[in-house]
Amino acid sequence: MSMYNKKSVEDIPALGGKRVLVRCDFNVPQKDGVITSDKRIVEALPTIKYLAGKGARVILCSHLGKPHNIFTEGFGLNKKEKKALEALPEAEREAARTEMLEKAKKDGKKFTLRPVAERLAELLGKAVAFAADTVGEDAHAKADALQDGEILLIENVRFNAGEEKNAPEFAKALASLAEIYVNDAFGTAHRAHASTAGVADYLPAYCGYLIGKEIGIMGAALENPVRPFVAILGGAKVADKLNVINNLLTKVDTLIIGGGMAYTFLAAKGYEVGSSLLDSEKIEYCRDMMKKAEEKGVRLLLPVDSVVAATFPDPIDAAIDVETVPSDKIPSDKMGLDIGEKTRALFADAIKSAKTVVWNGPMGVFENPTLAKGTIAVAEALAECDGTTIVGGGDSAAACEQLGFADRITHISTGGGASLEFLEGLVLPGIACLQDK
Repeated sequence: MSMYNKKSVEDIPALGGKRVLVRCDFNVPQKDGVITSDKRIVEALPTIKYLAGKGARVILCSHLGKPHNIFTEGFGLNKKEKKALEALPEAEREAARTEMLEKAKKDGKKFTLRPVAERLAELLGKAVAFAADTVGEDAHAKADALQDGEILLIENVRFNAGEEKNAPEFAKALASLAEIYVNDAFGTAHRAHASTAGVADYLPAYCGYLIGKEIGIMGAALENPVRPFVAILGGAKVADKLNVINNLLTKVDTLIIGGGMAYTFLAAKGYEVGSSLLDSEKIEYCRDMMKKAEEKGVRLLLPVDSVVAATFPDPIDAAIDVETVPSDKIPSDKMGLDIGEKTRALFADAIKSAKTVVWNGPMGVFENPTLAKGTIAVAEALAECDGTTIVGGGDSAAACEQLGFADRITHISTGGGASLEFLEGLVLPGIACLQDK
């Protein structure tokens, strides 16, 4: 299937001297201009090293945060705010504009990729040039000056209004910097932006090692899994995973549902769920999904017991009084916040006996030590499973990292939203635009 079988950097002929535009995911956390985790930069290194090692002239681009086009669209104002600004007397309006311009400049420093260029140079052990714009004079001058094997990072693509709109003129301007395009940013592959999809209209497009790994492992799991195939879904709302559930029920042998979304399924079974999180509009949907599972011979596992409390912890990591009750006997004044001990054992048994496992979403409020036991149990079971284990980004990935199980998981996806859409069976724009093998 072409969705999963794309040409990679190793399929690019004669890289020496070619200018290659690489879309990376350098959306790294920072505090006061200092990068607090360089994980995403490290993940981009194999592709960058391969291209530079082959003599390519490497031009890197990425977004960072959500600057809302502060330099190009009224400093990030919405229509209502723009209207209010225009209604001010001229003197006040100019004063407000000056104030906003200063704020925009300050915010711009927060969203600059310059610290990424500096960290990348340290990791590579070689110079990385930085352009103060994306498609302006500085970017073109520095791209033109690159020698074989040299690397340039251009400024945050989201400083341009055309990026998130996938404006053809901006995509074309980006493409004019290079002769070849490589996408290695799986975390943004579900977005049809200029730097993730639009640019491929103007350049031959390939996938980097990171995207190749993502679609190779996850694609194989969804298209041709070694069975038994078990999927675990958690997180807060059923509404967030409607299409994921529907798609996975056509592929898996066992579907495990935990987290806040489980209580809507329990309500669909006619259980009292107290003040637990409930998508009341999705109860009928949950009944349909349970019926579909039965018709397809899929084992659908729900919590048989729940850890409950009178209120949600505030702050989220605060000490909290809990008790464990059967899932069909949740008191009317209590809410379910994690799976109970019997459920942890039930889920773990199903996971450990699997040959392919996909997990997306925590089993409870895992940020709270008292309510993290369900998520820990699932992470431990994945670590002990001898099959292919895949964690689909977001909170589940964070939990595995925090709990120290990451090195015992086959693959932890780098994209939360992208991996979720992948599990839905959707075509991701940033992958669909790449050349098929």
